[in-house]
Amino acid sequence: MSLTITDECINCDVCEPVCPNTAIYQGEMIYEIDPGKCTECVGHFSEPQCVAVCPVDCIIKDPHHPETEEQLLAKYQALQREGS
Repeated sequence: MSLTITDECINCDVCEPVCPNTAIYQGEMIYEIDPGKCTECVGHFSEPQCVAVCPVDCIIKDPHHPETEEQLLAKYQALQREGS
């Protein structure tokens, strides 16, 4: 399941630079996460880095994009191939 940022986001800028897939970007009002790029850091880290650094705990699993660990790993591998 990819992650999403709730409207509790305070635009503190700490999540965007730690995302290894560049899935986080500044939206109109708050930061947003591209579900096509979010792997919850599977393939990179043992935990989502954005969640680890978020001071207000506004990053949650996106119920609109359910994915298994295997699907997240496959997405990570596909993103790695695209970046090569």
